[in-house]
Amino acid sequence: MPVKNRFAELQDEITAWRRDFHENPELLFDTHRTAGIVAEKLRAFGCDEVTEGIGRTGVVGVIRGKGTGSGKVIGLRADMDALPITENTGVDYASKTPGAMHACGHDGHTAMLLGAAKYLSETRNFDGTVVVIFQPAEEGGGGAKVMCDEDMMARWGIQEVYGMHNWPGQPLGSFAIRPGPFFAATDIFDVTVTGRGGHGAKPHETIDPTVISAQIVLALQSIASRNADPVSQIVVSVTSFVTSSQAYNVIPPRVQMRGTVRTLSPENQDLAEARINEICTGVAAAMGAQAEVSYTRNYPVMANHDEQTEFAAEVARAVAGDCAEAPLVMGGEDFAFMLEERPGAYILVGNGDSAMVHSPEYNFNDEAIPAGCSWYAEIVERRMPAA
Repeated sequence: MPVKNRFAELQDEITAWRRDFHENPELLFDTHRTAGIVAEKLRAFGCDEVTEGIGRTGVVGVIRGKGTGSGKVIGLRADMDALPITENTGVDYASKTPGAMHACGHDGHTAMLLGAAKYLSETRNFDGTVVVIFQPAEEGGGGAKVMCDEDMMARWGIQEVYGMHNWPGQPLGSFAIRPGPFFAATDIFDVTVTGRGGHGAKPHETIDPTVISAQIVLALQSIASRNADPVSQIVVSVTSFVTSSQAYNVIPPRVQMRGTVRTLSPENQDLAEARINEICTGVAAAMGAQAEVSYTRNYPVMANHDEQTEFAAEVARAVAGDCAEAPLVMGGEDFAFMLEERPGAYILVGNGDSAMVHSPEYNFNDEAIPAGCSWYAEIVERRMPAA
């Protein structure tokens, strides 16, 4: 497997960076320590420019090749933030921050892109410019959108952008990708059902929002089973159900629910939003109550661009010998905002037989580092070959 020898040499050093990030996780935009270390290392590597504070706590580094006559500018992105989960891995570098851990491998993503930046700064064996992007707040904060809204793509003249995510259950160091829609749009909704509370022994004197809300939960499942095309992908999940009373003998006046919708097309996104409003208000009205619905479109569908996807797969085959077709993923990924701004592609690198992401037992596999770093570097050297 033609992993670059330099990354085998650097693996212990990159692993040490990764484990330091793992031990000191930071949430959303509060990635001050991580961003500071990233910026310090990029300067030490000799990056031509290092800019902090893009997207609040994001970091952007610029590395120019031996020549820049091609005029090409490629962006490489890694996310830096952790999750509000209590770690249960038992490793000696486990999180020292109560209630926070790197449960999705962003510590590995950051370390791998730093490793690639070190190599590219040393060799500069390309004709063009690399922009390395270290992004906060992927886990629900939309940090990619904030960076894009600050005109990052135009400011640094980025023409294409590439990203990577580790993937548990996929063979260690292998790659998988697919063109077009890849990760789902991640909408959220809140529903408040208001009836008339009363004594649990006298339900006939009430308008019971608990029973009504239970009917709504069941009816919402008909969106996927009876409204959407059966061959399309759509998920509607009620994930929280809270009544305004915790007493055993009180029928509450109000129930609050929230949930998520996952879709892979704008048409299903529109369908879900319309039907959630219709079902919630209609069921409530039919049973004498009222329902208020708030629907928020969060991350859009992350769709890979065809040409860049084939190129990314070609690079993966050069590094690992093969590149599989990735499955559709109903999880969300805010790299979608960057792919709306510029053509590019997002690839999965195998984490081996590990716990799944977002699990207290999950840990990034450091043995994936050489493959991930090599892919980042090869993207640059093959897309912008030295003259």
